[in-house]
Amino acid sequence: MRVLVTGGAGFIGSHLVDRLVEEGQTVSVVDNLSTGKKKNLNKAAAFYKMDIQSQSLARVFRDAKPNAIFHLAAQMDVRRSVTDPKFDAESNIVGMLNLLSMAVASGCRRVIFSSSGGAVYGEQETFPAPETHSTHPLSPYGVSKLAGEHYLYYYQKTCGLETTTLRYANVYGPRQDPFGEAGVVAIFTQKMLKGEAPVINGNGMQTRDFVFVEDVVEANRAVLYGQLNDTFNVGTGIETSVNDLFDCLNTLTGGSVKATHGAGKKGEQFRSVIDGAKLTRTCDWSPRMGLKEGLAKTVEYFRGA
Repeated sequence: MRVLVTGGAGFIGSHLVDRLVEEGQTVSVVDNLSTGKKKNLNKAAAFYKMDIQSQSLARVFRDAKPNAIFHLAAQMDVRRSVTDPKFDAESNIVGMLNLLSMAVASGCRRVIFSSSGGAVYGEQETFPAPETHSTHPLSPYGVSKLAGEHYLYYYQKTCGLETTTLRYANVYGPRQDPFGEAGVVAIFTQKMLKGEAPVINGNGMQTRDFVFVEDVVEANRAVLYGQLNDTFNVGTGIETSVNDLFDCLNTLTGGSVKATHGAGKKGEQFRSVIDGAKLTRTCDWSPRMGLKEGLAKTVEYFRGA
């Protein structure tokens, strides 16, 4: 199969590319390297340094002729979306529309979209949240991801695209960027290994559903071969507080720092945990990596980075 991965030099995208190449797929990558890294690129994949908003994207479709697209390229920082909603919309909505229109024009039939279970639901009423939970995002990032889901539905109904949306919980693991404002596991780990105390936003009682990157990759593979027009959560269904995450990482990195608390951040919900049972029923997918084991693998990666 000929597969295009947008954001394929990024954290999740590069792991997915590695897995697809390992399977023998013909893989092309589009990434503007604004957050992705050249060192993450798989040498067996064709690479196009390009923004998904660019009209030059048409050349990728002419060259690569993809049968399927994994769309992971995005502005992914909740806090930046709050301070600059226009930039967020340009990246996550306008860029996606450019990609979808070119997919239709080229004859590509399959799109798998990486959305956010943490952001589209907003403050939850049900724990863990199923896919049928109401969607009231609290940040422009969540709004743009939800808009992307609606545009996918439009293109499915009017243009015949086969589309699947995956709503991720909080993904963590090797290659996550520790220098931005997104990715609490990577940020905490990097600082702790240097003996520095990371700042916990608010009281630290806010919870997240942490899912390991390899489990997310397998979820993408599962829906590629299932060819499903549907929406699925990708999470563990387990809540972990930021305080508990801090304690676990502190132990794994040597236990040398004390917790420091700062102000809470706008646009971030207090509790977030999603139900992945629908994907389990449909594709026999389930998260295999426990949090402590996954955190240990992540710390090991950053020790050698």
